[in-house]
Amino acid sequence: MVREIDLALGPNDAFDAEKRIREAAQQLGVEPDQINDLVVLRRSIDARKKDVLYRIKCAAYIDQIAEQPHFRIPEFPSVQDGKRIIIVGTGPAGLFAALKLIENGIKPILLERGKDVSTRRKDLHKLHIEHLVNPDSNYCFGEGGAGTYSDGKLYTRSKKRGDLQAVLNTLVNFGSSEDILIDAHPHIGTNKLPKIISRMRESILEAGGEVHFDTRVVDLGIDSSGIRSVTDQLGNVFESEAVILATGHSARDIFELVYAKGLSLEAKAFAMGVRIEHPQPLIDSIQYHCGTRRDKNLPAAAYSVVQQVNERGVFSFCMCPGGFIVPAATAPGEIVVNGMSTSTRDSRYANSGMVVAINLEDLGFYKSHGVFAGLEYQKALEKTAWEMGGKTQTAPAQRMVDFANGRVSAQLNDCSYIPGITSSPMHEWLPKPIRSRLQQGLMAFGKKMRGYYTNEAQILGVESRTSSPIKIPRNNDSLEHPECNGLFPCGEGGGYAGGIVSAAMDGERVAMAVVAKIKK
Repeated sequence: MVREIDLALGPNDAFDAEKRIREAAQQLGVEPDQINDLVVLRRSIDARKKDVLYRIKCAAYIDQIAEQPHFRIPEFPSVQDGKRIIIVGTGPAGLFAALKLIENGIKPILLERGKDVSTRRKDLHKLHIEHLVNPDSNYCFGEGGAGTYSDGKLYTRSKKRGDLQAVLNTLVNFGSSEDILIDAHPHIGTNKLPKIISRMRESILEAGGEVHFDTRVVDLGIDSSGIRSVTDQLGNVFESEAVILATGHSARDIFELVYAKGLSLEAKAFAMGVRIEHPQPLIDSIQYHCGTRRDKNLPAAAYSVVQQVNERGVFSFCMCPGGFIVPAATAPGEIVVNGMSTSTRDSRYANSGMVVAINLEDLGFYKSHGVFAGLEYQKALEKTAWEMGGKTQTAPAQRMVDFANGRVSAQLNDCSYIPGITSSPMHEWLPKPIRSRLQQGLMAFGKKMRGYYTNEAQILGVESRTSSPIKIPRNNDSLEHPECNGLFPCGEGGGYAGGIVSAAMDGERVAMAVVAKIKK
C-alpha cells in the first residue's frame, strides 16, 4: 500500500530520515517499522510565521518497497548517417532540441558563435579583470547559453508548454543533484552547470551529431521553397532540411538578419531596470525572522516582490540568494548587469533584478524604429550606463534610499561585482518611466518587507536583458515561421521561453515539430 502524506517539520527534523518516518507513522496510525520506504516527492520552505517549517509531501510505502529510479546518461542511437538538421545556438533550447532529434534518429548540427564552457571561462576572466568584452564569448554567448554561468534556476510557470519532469530527469541523468526533482524552487548552480552541459555535448558527439564552436551565422540561405542552408562568418555553408533558431534573447544580429531577409518580426513587451544587492544576512533576517544568523539547515533566503505603480508592474527578477552580480555585456560600449550564484549559495550578498514592465507605448520617440524600438531602447540605456560608469565595465551604482530620495551617494557599500562600481546619480539619468516607478516600488517593498528599504542595499545599472523585446513569429501548429518553410524560431530568442527550463521544453517541442515535418 502507498499513502501520500504532508509533513511540516522544523529545519533540523526535515533532514532526519528517522524523524520523518516517525512523524509519518503517527499521521498514518501505523508503527514506524511498517513503513518500508518514505519517498520525498516535494519540498518547500514555509517562512510565513516565526517558526520556519519545511513542507514535505511524501509517499509512504507500507509493507512494500518503493521502486528506485535509475539515473544515468542515456544510450542514444547512432545518427551518423541520419538526416541533418541545423540548430543555431547551444543554450538549453538548442541542446534539448538536439537530444530530442537524436532520440528520433535525426542528426543535429549545432552551430555556436561562442566557445566551449572551458575556454569560455578565459573570456569571462578578461571581462572581469581587464574589462574586455568579446562579442562572441561572454556571459550570454557560448556553450550552454546565458544560463551556463548563472544561478541555474529551474523554476517555471510554463508547465503546460512541455514535459517539465522529463527536462528535470534529463538534467539529473547528466549529473545534476536529484534534489531538483523535489525542491519547489530548484537550482543547480554555476559551478555545476558547465559539467552537465559538457556531458550533453559529449553525448551528442558520441551519437554522431556535430557541434561547431566559434561559428557565428551571418547569412540564411532562403529561396522560394524555404530555408536550405546557413553561412558562417568564414564563408562556410551548412546545408540542412530545416533550421532551428535557438539563439537566445541577446543575439541582436540574428533579428537583424531575419528582418533583412524580408521575414516579419514582432515587437513585444519586456522589462528593464537595475540589479539590487543586499547583505544576505539582512535578507535572511527579514525572511526567516532569525536575527543575524540563520539555521544551518535553511538555505540562503530568497524573496519575490511585485507592485503595480502607475499601471506598470515593478517586480523582482532572477533573484540570486548568496550570489554575485556579473557583467553581462555582449558588445563594447555597453553595461549590462546580471546575477548568478553557485550551488551552495554561500556568498555574503543577495541580489535580484528589480525591473519595470515596458510596453510599446512607453518607448517614446524610439517607436520610429518600428519593430526594433525596444531593442534600440535597450541599447541606448546600456550605452548611457557605460558612459556613466566611466566607459569601462565599472558599473554605475547608488544606495537604495539615496536613489529613492534623489540624492547622490557620498559612499557606496561593499559589492560582489568584480569589475567595480562608481557612485552615479541614477535618479537623474534613468528614463523617467523606469526611474519613478522603481523609486515608488522600492518604498512599497520596504513596507511589505520590514528592513528591505535601506541604504545597506544599493542598485547597479542596468538590468536590461530580462527577455527579448522582439518575437520571431511562428505558426501555432507547425511551429515554423509563417513566411519561411523549414525555419523554426525557438526558445528565448524567438520569444517563446523565459528561463532554462521553459527554453529546454520549447527546444524539445520544436524538435518534435521538425521530426513530424521531415518524416512525412
